[in-house]
Amino acid sequence: MHEPAAAPVVWLLSAYRAESHAAWAEWLQRRVTSVDWRVFELPGRHFRWRIRGNPLSWQGVLPAEPPALIVATSMVDLATLKGLNPRIADVPAIYYFHENQFAYPRGERQVECIEPQMVQLYGALAAQRLLFNSAYNRDTFLDGVDALLRKMPDGVPPGVLTALADKSTVLPVPLTAPPGTGARDARLLLWNHRWEYDKAPGVFVDAMQRLVSAGVAFRLAVLGARSEPPQAELIRLRQVLGERIVVDAMLPRDDYLRVVAGAAIVVSTAIHEFQGLAVMEATAAGCRPLVPDALCYPEQYPAAYRYPTGDAVALYEHLRGWLDVGLPPPVDMAAWSESTLLPQWSGLLADSLR
Repeated sequence: MHEPAAAPVVWLLSAYRAESHAAWAEWLQRRVTSVDWRVFELPGRHFRWRIRGNPLSWQGVLPAEPPALIVATSMVDLATLKGLNPRIADVPAIYYFHENQFAYPRGERQVECIEPQMVQLYGALAAQRLLFNSAYNRDTFLDGVDALLRKMPDGVPPGVLTALADKSTVLPVPLTAPPGTGARDARLLLWNHRWEYDKAPGVFVDAMQRLVSAGVAFRLAVLGARSEPPQAELIRLRQVLGERIVVDAMLPRDDYLRVVAGAAIVVSTAIHEFQGLAVMEATAAGCRPLVPDALCYPEQYPAAYRYPTGDAVALYEHLRGWLDVGLPPPVDMAAWSESTLLPQWSGLLADSLR
């Protein structure tokens, strides 16, 4: 009798284990069981070092036996990694973009640097397939590459953009909907984002202040990650809202899901979002999303759930209308569900291994 063939070995390389990257990597291992996953990750800190230094960090760590396929996040310097490890030079690679450095907003203290962009450009050229978690992510990457190459003085070969576009596919991170409870608080708002500049929390605080000044009854759950000492905008929010804030913490996962399941409206003011899983997850649990009319959001939510980016007055007016008149219908998130996307992920991996 013949023994069953061993499952093909696939390396999953994640150079920056941020929360969303980790959730995606764990989902792949748990749900795509037709391959033998070998996972290599680096901590989600020291961004500049991670995006440029990961091939060095993995020297002497990666197995001597090459895999059948590499799945790498776009934080991986794939071109350098292959150059330093000739045994994997011909191994086909999928390059997955959770984000791209061409569309990342720069903070006040950050210095402009094209190195992260070049890492992703060279990585994309070294890969056989490029996957993006949204069309917005794909389009801003391709537009960014085009703009960058147009600035170069000479030596730019023709056809780079076409080659990248031809091997690009949109394949989101699947959404596992948290359970709903039916005990929804129609006046509970939800903020479930990091307190960082790219989420524009000042716009959110301004809108909350307007709701308070107008005498609108509401409550707020503040669940996003925050630093210590807290940022100025978070301090201001606490001062303005006082006891209207019913939760103000980073909660364990189960507790977090219980709060999400009981909230009515989830709000985003982001100026950077490539898929927006936190809002998607809350929407799948029954929250009504209120998001900027930009970034990845027009792909996901009808116009009635969007407001002009950065406009605190428009955000306030939408919220007041929903709180005073009633909530709009729930948004159907089936297109991003695991049941819809798992067959696509499984099929793409199987096709890449042929």
